Amino acid sequence: MPSGFLMAEGYPIVADGLPAVFKAAMRRLAASVSIVVAQGNDGPVGIAATSVTSLTMDPPALLVCVNRSASLHATLVPTAPLSINLLSRDQADVAGAFGGGVAQSERFGMGQWQSNETGLPELAGAQANLHCVIDAMLAYGTHSIVIARVLQARVGEGIAPLIYQDGGFL
Repeated sequence: MPSGFLMAEGYPIVADGLPAVFKAAMRRLAASVSIVVAQGNDGPVGIAATSVTSLTMDPPALLVCVNRSASLHATLVPTAPLSINLLSRDQADVAGAFGGGVAQSERFGMGQWQSNETGLPELAGAQANLHCVIDAMLAYGTHSIVIARVLQARVGEGIAPLIYQDGGFL
């Protein structure tokens, strides 16, 4: 093995120090914040996510990356419905709660939530609310890549997204 490289089990060779530099680089990547919600055994489960992006227009689909250690992950299976809520700038408290600042059982007490057509909560005042169904999942490293087909979308008034960068909201 070349000097200065590491071999992670089942993964390509990674240069020494790359994970720390990569983390620092990704902290500089500004991203909008979303709340991703699925149905758990005891009710809805949600997490804050910055790894939500459009995938295709035909069919309308999103790509969502979820850490396999996240509370939401166990609820993610093909054909399961998802509620994806793109947060507004004034919803940083909701993002903080769903980012781990509040116990899962108390998270839906933050913000104003209402049931959508699938029975999942959607956040009032969000930039947009997307009702989706999981079409496919792919495991990669510590995460699962979820392909979610959009069934319905609602767009809020004005454009003022909540942006996360370098450990804080902009």
